[in-house]
Amino acid sequence: MSIFLTEANRVIVQGMTGSEGRKHTARMLSAGTRVVAGVNPRKAGTSVVFDVAPLGPGAGGVRAGAVEIPVHGTVAGAREATGADVSAVFVPPARARDAIIEAVDAGVRLVVVITEGVPVADTVYARAYAAERGARIIGPNCPGIISPGRSNVGITPPDITGPGPLGLVSKSGTLTYQLMHELRDLGFTTCIGIGGDPVVGTTHIEALAAFETDPDTRLVVMIGEIGGDAEERAAAYIRERMTTPVVAYVAGFTAPEGRTMGHAGAIVSGSSGTAEAKRAALEAAGVRVGRTPSQTADIARELYRGLAGGRA
Repeated sequence: MSIFLTEANRVIVQGMTGSEGRKHTARMLSAGTRVVAGVNPRKAGTSVVFDVAPLGPGAGGVRAGAVEIPVHGTVAGAREATGADVSAVFVPPARARDAIIEAVDAGVRLVVVITEGVPVADTVYARAYAAERGARIIGPNCPGIISPGRSNVGITPPDITGPGPLGLVSKSGTLTYQLMHELRDLGFTTCIGIGGDPVVGTTHIEALAAFETDPDTRLVVMIGEIGGDAEERAAAYIRERMTTPVVAYVAGFTAPEGRTMGHAGAIVSGSSGTAEAKRAALEAAGVRVGRTPSQTADIARELYRGLAGGRA
């Protein structure tokens, strides 16, 4: 199984005709994602032809060749024509909030926002708007979500790993890719890059809760980073609600105080939000925390082998 995304989901791409939208739509198609339409009000009635070849474990069912994807003027029109229930958003930051609202109003239940630089106030508004209407946002400023061998929505390279028993939730895109690679011998049910902004559509806790209810996810790898208190809150949730084992890595053990490191949300103020504080909270909740990505992968492999009775 997987969480939030399966091979049955039909995907539209808002901004498919732009350079990033085109590039990553081609990769999503090559991974087996059911991309059914693009959206661009100025190019409604046209289509885009993609050169598709199988890419990534589980994409063997992809037929190589040209695939023509229609472009609609609105999300509502695309959804009516195709039955799409997922949208990938590749639009400029100033248009992201309106793109999310348009998708939610059209009945899309999962909106994956890749766009970086979305104003925090816009994310706050869009998250509340979607939640009131039963829709989920992943992102913004994220690599998206992949259920290896099933579907891939976003920019995650689909050929890093295959399906398997691990779940992954991460603030960092590149660390998502690294842990997928480090644990490719085991594989994953679903990998979610939630984004590193101060406010995100799906939190660590929401992803952990979904993995907890998935019978095929035997162990979860959680990647955090300095800044904020998301990891501390996740630690409290794990202690009180999780039976599935969790292994964690917190980026930023050597980050200087008061310095923003990469993501907008990764800033330390005093002792609040430090990697050491997060590590302490997680370990108090019974979570083993690696000091490096490779050590984290080794810990995850060790724990999984214990769960599997020595088999891995």
